[in-house]
Amino acid sequence: MLRINVALLNGNPELLTLLPSSTVQDVRTKAQRAFGNKHLRLITAKNRVLVDPDKTLEEAEIEDGECLTALVLQPQLAATGGAFALWCHGDSAVVTWGNASCGGDSTAVRDQLRGVVQIQATLDGAFAAILEDGSVVTWGHADFGGDSSAVRDQLKGVQQIQATHRAFAAILEDGSVVTWGAADAGGDTWAVQDQLRGVQQIQATRRAFAAILKDGSVVTWGHAGFGGDSSAVQDQLEGAQQIQATYRAFAAILADGSVVTWGDRDWGGDSSAVRDQLKGVQHIQATLRAFAAILADGSVVTWGDAHCGGESSAVRDQLKGVQLIQAAQRAFAAILEDGSVLTWGAADSGGDSPAVQDQLEGVQQIQSSSGAFAAILEDGSVVTWGYENWGGDSSAVRDQLKGVQQIQAAREAFAAILEDRSVITWGDANHGGDSSAVRDQLKGVQQIQSTRGAFAAILEDGSVVTWGHANYGGDSSAVQHKLTLV
Repeated sequence: MLRINVALLNGNPELLTLLPSSTVQDVRTKAQRAFGNKHLRLITAKNRVLVDPDKTLEEAEIEDGECLTALVLQPQLAATGGAFALWCHGDSAVVTWGNASCGGDSTAVRDQLRGVVQIQATLDGAFAAILEDGSVVTWGHADFGGDSSAVRDQLKGVQQIQATHRAFAAILEDGSVVTWGAADAGGDTWAVQDQLRGVQQIQATRRAFAAILKDGSVVTWGHAGFGGDSSAVQDQLEGAQQIQATYRAFAAILADGSVVTWGDRDWGGDSSAVRDQLKGVQHIQATLRAFAAILADGSVVTWGDAHCGGESSAVRDQLKGVQLIQAAQRAFAAILEDGSVLTWGAADSGGDSPAVQDQLEGVQQIQSSSGAFAAILEDGSVVTWGYENWGGDSSAVRDQLKGVQQIQAAREAFAAILEDRSVITWGDANHGGDSSAVRDQLKGVQQIQSTRGAFAAILEDGSVVTWGHANYGGDSSAVQHKLTLV
C-alpha cells in the first residue's frame, strides 16, 4: 500500500492509503471525499500538475510518502439551447450532457480537452472550448459550429469567441478573426477577411456578426438580412464604442453618443424616425425586434417593431430617471431611480403590468423568460407578470419567495436562489418550472445555468443537480457519477 499526504492550501492534511495499481483518478476521488469538494487539482511537491486521470501512480511517478497539494477549483457551466457543459478553468475534465446533437456528447474530443480556460456556445447546438495554449476544441452539431477542422490550423492564440445561433467567430491575439459554422450565419468571412485587423470586440444577431476595430470602425459579415451587410451606413460607422443586437439588426453607439443602425428595418435596423432624439446614448437594450436606448438624462428612446417594444409613447412621459432596462422577447421593463418599474411592448409578454404595478416598489433587479418578467424587491420578495405559463404567474410559490438573492431564467420558467441557498422554481413544469423531484438535493446552491428548457445548479461541494426537459439537459443521470461527490 502507498501512503500519500494531500493538503489544501490552508494546510489541512489528509493521509490517503492506496494500492500501487491505483490511478490518479483514484487519488482525486479519495481527496474529494476527504475534503468534501468535487473539483480539485492535484499538484506534486515538484510543482507538477497531475493532469491525466488514467495514469497509474507509478506512471505518474507518485511514490510512497508523497506530499500533494490540492487546489479547490471553481466549476462553471456553459449551455447551448439543448445541452450543458461543466468545466473548471485550467482543468482537463469537461462533462457534457443533454441533447447529443446540441453538444451533449463530447466523447469524440475528450482527449483534446486539456487545460480549458473558457467555453462558448451557439444556441442551436455546438460548443467551442479555448485551451490554455490558445487553441480551440469544438463539438456538437457539425453544421452549426461543432466541426472546426477546416480552420483548426488557424485557431492559435485565441483570446475570445463570439457566436451567432449557428456559427463562431474567434478573435486571435493579433486582432484577426477566424470563423466557422454555417456560412449564412457568419461562418464565412472571405468577403471581409482583409478588413478584420485590430478587432477589439464582436457582437452578433441570430445570423450575422459585427466587429469593432481598434480605430472605431465596424466590419460586418453573415446573412445580409440579419445585419451582415452594413454598406448603407458604412461611412457613418466611425468611433463605435459598443454594439447591441435584435435577432436581425444591429445598433452601434458612437463616441459622440449618437446611434447608427442597420439590418432588417422591421427588426430595428431603421432608426430614422428617432435619429434626432438619439443623442447622449449611454446604453441600448433589445427585444427580438426592437431597441430601447437610455440617454444621459435618464430618458428612453425606442424604435423597431411597435408590437415588440419599439413603440413607447404610452409611457414616454413617465420614462425619466431610468436606471436599467430588461427585455423579454417582445416587451421591455425599465427600473426607475425610485425603484418603480415601467413596462411596454406586447401585453401578453410582460409589456402590460397594471395588475402588479402597486407591488413594484423598491425593485433591485429584473430577470426575464421569453414571455414574462420576475422582479426582486429590496425585501427579497418577488413580483412576476407576463405570460402566466412561462413564469408570469408565481402565485403557487409566492409564500416561498422570500430572501431571494438571484433569479435565472429558461425560455419558459424561472429558478430563484434564496439566501439559505435553496431554490424555488415556477413556470412551465415540463421545461424547468417544476423542481420537486430534486428539491431535497437543491441545498447550498452557488449558481444556476439554463438551456431552452432545463436548469443545472452547482452546489457548494461542486456537485451538479439538474431538472427540466430531458431533451434540453434536464436529465443528467447518464453522467451523474461525474457530477456528484460520491
